Amino acid sequence: MSDESMDIDDGHGSSDMEMKSRRKRKKRILEEDADSDSVSEEKKTDDHKAKKSKEVPTYYAAGTRVSKEFSDGETYEGAIQELHTVENGEKCYHVKYDDGDSEDIDQDEINFYIIAKAEKPIASKPKRKKSIKPTPPSKKKTKRKEVGKNDVKEEAQDEEEAMTSTTKKKKEPTPKVVKEEEVVKTSSRFGRARKKVNYSLFDQEESEVEEDEFDAPPNRKKASSTKKASSTKKAARGRKKISNDDDDDSEAMVDSSEEDDDLDDVVVSEDEDDSSEEEEAVRPVKRKGGKKAAGKKPIVDSSAKDTKEGKKKMSESFKPSDVPLFSKLSLEEIKKTKEYLDPCGMEATDDIIDRLVGDQVDKIGELLVRALKSNDSLGSSVLPMKLGTACSGTDAPSLAMTLVQEQMELKGLNKLFHFDHKFSCELEPFKQAYLARNFDSVLYPDIVKLTDEEPRDVYGQVQNIPEFNLFVAGTSCKNFSMLRSTKRIDIEDKGCSGETFLAAVEVLFKEKPAFAIFENVQNAPWAKMQEYITGRVKLSSCEDKKAIKDVKPGEKKDLIFIQDRNGDIIVDRVPSIYGIRCGAVVSGYLKGESNQLKNVEWPKNNKKKECTLTELLKSNSIAKANDTLVFGTDCTYCTHTMKADTKNYGLPQTRFRTYMFVWRPDDEADVNDDLGEYWEAIVKHLHSPVRHSLHSFILNVDHDIIRVFREALNGPAGRQTKRLTFQEADFWGGTNANLPHNQNVRKALGMDDLARSLLSWGPHGKKQVPPHYWLEYLNCSEQRRLDLLEILHASALRDAESHDSSFSSFYWNLSQNASKEHHRTACPGIAGCVTPGGDFFLPEEGRPLLGCEKLLVQGIPYFRLALGNETEVQLGDLAGNAMSLTVVCAMMLSAVTCKQLRKEAGGLSNATKILSMAGLKNTKTKMTNPLFDGVALKGCSPAFPFLQSLANLGLRAISSSIWCTCETSGTSSLTSQFLQCKVCRVSCCRNCVSATAGYQLKSHDTVDVEVPPEQHSLGNFLAELRNILPPSLIFNKEGIDDIANVDGDCHRVSTLSKYEFCLHRIKRDRKKWLVCYMARENNNTGEAVGEFRITVGEIKREGFSSSKDNAVEVGVKGELTSFQPARTKPLVYGKIDPCATFTVLRDSNESQIDWKVKMTDSTVSLTVKGEGETDSPRVEVGLNDDTTKSLDSTAKKNHNSKAFAAAKKLGEERRWKYSSNWKVWPEKIIIDACPKVSSTEQNKIDSSGVCGVYVRSRCRQTVNQDALWVHEGKCDELTLYILIRPNVNRTGPDTAIISSSIDHTDASSVLAILPSSWEPCDALKPECHVLKDVKLTNWERTARLECKILKSNVKVDSPNDVSDVFVSVSGLNKIESSLLCNG
Repeated sequence: MSDESMDIDDGHGSSDMEMKSRRKRKKRILEEDADSDSVSEEKKTDDHKAKKSKEVPTYYAAGTRVSKEFSDGETYEGAIQELHTVENGEKCYHVKYDDGDSEDIDQDEINFYIIAKAEKPIASKPKRKKSIKPTPPSKKKTKRKEVGKNDVKEEAQDEEEAMTSTTKKKKEPTPKVVKEEEVVKTSSRFGRARKKVNYSLFDQEESEVEEDEFDAPPNRKKASSTKKASSTKKAARGRKKISNDDDDDSEAMVDSSEEDDDLDDVVVSEDEDDSSEEEEAVRPVKRKGGKKAAGKKPIVDSSAKDTKEGKKKMSESFKPSDVPLFSKLSLEEIKKTKEYLDPCGMEATDDIIDRLVGDQVDKIGELLVRALKSNDSLGSSVLPMKLGTACSGTDAPSLAMTLVQEQMELKGLNKLFHFDHKFSCELEPFKQAYLARNFDSVLYPDIVKLTDEEPRDVYGQVQNIPEFNLFVAGTSCKNFSMLRSTKRIDIEDKGCSGETFLAAVEVLFKEKPAFAIFENVQNAPWAKMQEYITGRVKLSSCEDKKAIKDVKPGEKKDLIFIQDRNGDIIVDRVPSIYGIRCGAVVSGYLKGESNQLKNVEWPKNNKKKECTLTELLKSNSIAKANDTLVFGTDCTYCTHTMKADTKNYGLPQTRFRTYMFVWRPDDEADVNDDLGEYWEAIVKHLHSPVRHSLHSFILNVDHDIIRVFREALNGPAGRQTKRLTFQEADFWGGTNANLPHNQNVRKALGMDDLARSLLSWGPHGKKQVPPHYWLEYLNCSEQRRLDLLEILHASALRDAESHDSSFSSFYWNLSQNASKEHHRTACPGIAGCVTPGGDFFLPEEGRPLLGCEKLLVQGIPYFRLALGNETEVQLGDLAGNAMSLTVVCAMMLSAVTCKQLRKEAGGLSNATKILSMAGLKNTKTKMTNPLFDGVALKGCSPAFPFLQSLANLGLRAISSSIWCTCETSGTSSLTSQFLQCKVCRVSCCRNCVSATAGYQLKSHDTVDVEVPPEQHSLGNFLAELRNILPPSLIFNKEGIDDIANVDGDCHRVSTLSKYEFCLHRIKRDRKKWLVCYMARENNNTGEAVGEFRITVGEIKREGFSSSKDNAVEVGVKGELTSFQPARTKPLVYGKIDPCATFTVLRDSNESQIDWKVKMTDSTVSLTVKGEGETDSPRVEVGLNDDTTKSLDSTAKKNHNSKAFAAAKKLGEERRWKYSSNWKVWPEKIIIDACPKVSSTEQNKIDSSGVCGVYVRSRCRQTVNQDALWVHEGKCDELTLYILIRPNVNRTGPDTAIISSSIDHTDASSVLAILPSSWEPCDALKPECHVLKDVKLTNWERTARLECKILKSNVKVDSPNDVSDVFVSVSGLNKIESSLLCNG
């Protein structure tokens, strides 16, 4: 008998129909009473609530401590803030946890989490007189009974309606009930009528909870035995109809060791409320974001032991970086494989990106040419590339193809590659403006509306989508990013990431392009995304974790199908582990790797309206281990994914992304087409290691962009921010939520709490900063960031292989908490992932990374773009959301050539061989000026008179040079009063030296210096300098040959005599001016092969005893450097030092230039002893004994012991551990020759003059690691210094040197280089006094090297008889005329 016809006896002989009639009458009476007597209704409601309140008499005071365990296994503690009533009438405690999160906990549930009660109870708050909207029947929870389902639902519904009518203050219409069996017409992306589906609740009855729990106290015994019911109740109240609630986004925080993955996206704000109007009838209680009750045994009055056993909070999860970089490699191996090439004069404003794209074209040039000459490859004349982009942002794909076109033209491959950018799609208005200025294509505003019947462009005009054959979509990643941590949501959850991806798929199926490329973060649900596009589900992957969130215990993992009238099997309900559209039709299945589609029949014995995937597979004998279920799509697509890292494509940035190649196979039935394998092979072939470190991609500090930014910092907006930061309360003395992060990180590092040696910051804007930092930027920085700088700086020195952040390349994200940001990344010299909201700081430069520089690091050619008034935030957003240009270029070039590779290879085994021969031959045509090809040079004049006149400008050059950091961006200080250190020569203007906020000069012995404004004028000296400088210089062949004779032309200078050195740059520097002449290939239009640098002013940085600049050497210094070691094989990595140098002093009587050539170094042994003790830099930054314990423990761990043993065997133990006396450095260092050295060695040591007593200077923050020992010599002797020269890229340890200059970059002043394993503390250890393998530098004079000024025959006239605007140019040769005409 059916449930509908079954009679139920209620004990009075009433039939089912009579019961229904009685319920309806009762309901009508109650509703009439509610309308006629609202006062009586309020009284009933108050009585009902009063009765409920009596049943829960216990209240907890504000401050009561709670401890709660969540589903991720984490245990968090917090305190009760208040007791309040939410809109559904329930009383809840608002709990704020120690990590800053908060949630509301039910009044009856709070008992399970109390661990320490406060003294005073919370007074019950007065009830809010708010109208309570009725709970929709579809949302209400029915009581489960072991009786007929329909009877239970009907009875519960009548009881709920009666209860609701007694609590309403105003009668409101009850929303319409949508039954589960009812098919609703909803808007579908794919234009189909589909059933309204709840992706998170597939069995409504199983997950529903009793409605009575909202109004009556729970069963205390039942609640105490398990917490599962309470957790289920909370989850049910917060659910949405379509998308999963944010509470279900629980996921553990990313491990701090995976720092590269941590930075793969922007930190975004809370999700938007996507609830419908129906859902707003009962607003869910706000829960603690991302944390869900675990359903385990509740914590009742737990002891401190229980709390300690729980996992640490995020602020306590920080682990210091104790393992050295490249721990498994020796220093020699690191130098060979990890060091960078010298930038060779390259600047960020040069065409760096163009060259990287050109290299990619070179690598597959021959294959590319053959592909473009065929008829079936993308980009050929028959099949031109028609590009459409979505979520375009900077539109890096279009920029990349434009650069490819240009590079092919430069290589003589004109009109082979045919490319047209058809449309872009971008939602952000400022990005739309950027796209409109830079690209001549149709611009649409929203990808979600791109498939409308009449799509409109950003101007509101109807614009049908142009025809395109390549679709590139970098859809939103904010919901998929690991930086969202507990806020990550899946494709189906109505977030922007899922919406934009599904919209892109809709465009794909509507327009059916031949190829597409999708880009997103690696943690996106790629397996599901592939299923959405292909319509094919590998049944063996059904148990894999393809969804972002775990399937809930109550959620079924099976697909649910229904059968329509035509017999089609249709998807009815979709669990979150499948990438299948609701309403998709089953087409069949594939057996194993077969392409033959087999039919799927509805289970014969199934008479229900629905069946599960398991039933369907069983009835059709489909093997879950090997077979594939196929769903109907508008066309057949195949997909292939691969991971990519930006630093593998020539850009200095760690940015992990996944790219998906989508293509339509030539045979629609071939769903196993292998074209993607060839695509991936080409992409990997295009790998190119980073040649130059991050500093080659940042702007010079005197660039106009930086100057404008600094002016803004000093302007009204900057001053307002400064005032606000100066009013900020003391970070360490307050209750800032970020303070625990800083405290726990300092403790983990072994760093004292109040150690602030770098900035000496305090409340109300107090700070004393290093003289090279931007003071105006730090004045706008909050105390949390200042303290983070202190922590990161100390962390750099804390490494066993320590580096000073002020002199080595680091890249810090100050927008992160201290527990998330590590002081170094896995690859030194390479930036972490550029994110839109990141505030990146370069401590060596003392400034932030600007938005334009972020674009350059992304490979976007900033100086080729037409930009408007984009702010720094907008430029950062453009960069953070962009695809890395060289990466997407590789993907697109591979899409162009993959078909040709498959055709030629005939199999993947031959693909590598073909790719190895695919490069262009003889692409670089080196042209030199024909004047130097064996032809006698006429009209050349010696350069000595010109250099002598420059030397006489030395004092003028010093006066007009940079005296303070506030002048480094092309401005001059507002004061003529400066302070200058007698020892290290650092100087600052009086305006930047303040007891409150200024540069740190307390440790320096300073004197007052006044520079008159007329002498300090930048423009006057620059104009005079330009009038003297010749446009080009040359070097004679005989002199170059002398240099080439050194050690078999180790400097590789033999060809420099054929090049013309042209004036390249004039740079204002500290106490000097730099004039750079460059020799370039291709008539000075190609890569630089050599540099001649002239220093005017202070030619050597050294201390003095008076305040006058004539106490130091003033004049001109020239340095000749060949870049060929970094250009030609075998490549020499690291910085290239000059091969020849000269000096011309002011007012000298010399008649010619005295050149010196760098010879081979000689090796000697010295004794280096120390006397007295001073604090080491590690002690000065606040490190204590906990640091050594941590390092020692790390070295002894099992997974590190092998690498540590190998390092110890090579004598590289210092990379892992400190010296036993690491806390002290010697006050004096005494250097002498070893007692038993040979007479030859003794002569070399004596001639070098390095022996003597050196006393440590008190100067801080102006030399690397504050290591400066000054030679105690006579007044007439050369002053020498012991310094530690930094390894800027951190690919090895810093090295101690003995130099006649305090400037460690002055290579020609270095006299001796100590072994890299030596540290100053070793001078205090008797067993380390003897140093072997000390290198003495050798420079020898040469009389034949000459520098000459090349006379120019070019004349420029303005003939008045022709026109006032025309000029005539004469004296140009053919090549110069061609270059001038071609621009």
